[in-house]
This record gives sequence, structure tokens and C-alpha cells, in this order.
Amino acid sequence: MIEDAVPGSVHVREVELQTADDARVWSYAAAHELVIVSKDSDFHQMSVILGHPPKVVWIQRGNCSTSEVAQMLRSHVTAIGAFIANEEAGLLALS
Repeated sequence: MIEDAVPGSVHVREVELQTADDARVWSYAAAHELVIVSKDSDFHQMSVILGHPPKVVWIQRGNCSTSEVAQMLRSHVTAIGAFIANEEAGLLALS
């Protein structure tokens, strides 16, 4: 979906985690040095409580399509890159 803008991106479906609970997704992302991108506020809360890794990009938008989320990520690719490079940052909120 956004592999062209963010190389190495994977969707939960690609790693058979589409029905996994948040804790399992969190553990997988941490173990594989991935950043979680989600509209789910639970990952925001986990980030605050548990810290990072993994880092979390929290999409703060109401109802929107997957393609709208992909476009949002593409339009913020520079900010996302800076966030990933910042060792101190664990959460990036995009709206």
C-alpha cells in the first residue's frame, strides 16, 4: 500500500496478524523493529505506558478509507522519517 513511500512497510495481513490482539501486534513490531501505524487509540495508550520500541504513528482521523490513510502517510513521509530517526521519540500523532 505505501511500500513505494516507506520501504519495508508491511500490513498486518502480510504477516498473518490481521486477527491478532494489540499485544501480539505490539510484540511482533518490537521484535522486528517495525513502526506501528494505526488509528486505534489503544496503541497510543500502549506507547505512553510501555514506551518504545515499537514506535507508533497514530492517525487521528475519524472515518476515512485506507487510501486516505495511505495518502496522509505519503504527505507526511518527511516527518515520519524524522520521527523514526529520533531515538527519543516514541509517538507521532498525525491529523
